[in-house]
Amino acid sequence: MLVSNSDRPARLHYMANGFRVLSPGDHVTCAASGARIALEDLRYWDVTGQRAFASARLASEALAPK
Repeated sequence: MLVSNSDRPARLHYMANGFRVLSPGDHVTCAASGARIALEDLRYWDVTGQRAFASARLASEALAPK
């Protein structure tokens, strides 16, 4: 039986130059906005915090020194 990854969140390990899929899925959730991010659209993440972001602006705001 084939298992579909559609409409299922993926678990990823974020690295400096990419990410590794730990559990298959078709999207992750933005840590700042809660928006769903398709894996093919994922461009911004925090390696230290292991979080994904939907846009450069959201990532910059979340990672800015307080």
